[in-house]
Amino acid sequence: MFAIVEIAGKQYKVKKGDVVEVDKLSENKEGDKLKVEKVLVKFEGDKTEIGSPYLAGSYVDLVVKAHTCGEKQRFNKFKRRKRYVRTIGHRQEYTKVEVVGVK
Repeated sequence: MFAIVEIAGKQYKVKKGDVVEVDKLSENKEGDKLKVEKVLVKFEGDKTEIGSPYLAGSYVDLVVKAHTCGEKQRFNKFKRRKRYVRTIGHRQEYTKVEVVGVK
């Protein structure tokens, strides 16, 4: 059984036991339990349930494992003939969550 859920404005395909990196959920600490009720689609064997937009009564249980950062990304700004070169770096923050159950 797996489902497609919406977490922090993005959609993820999850099943029990998966560890998923989502955009940082700053209000939650490590070890907190979450209940996501924004289930878009649920697949169970050959049975498929599709919500419009969400399935009523379906939810996914999650546990926050860690708050991490992604790899550093570098960007360059450049203006020709002006001797202007600027390097900018960015690290996106993520939250690792483990899927405990899909119901």
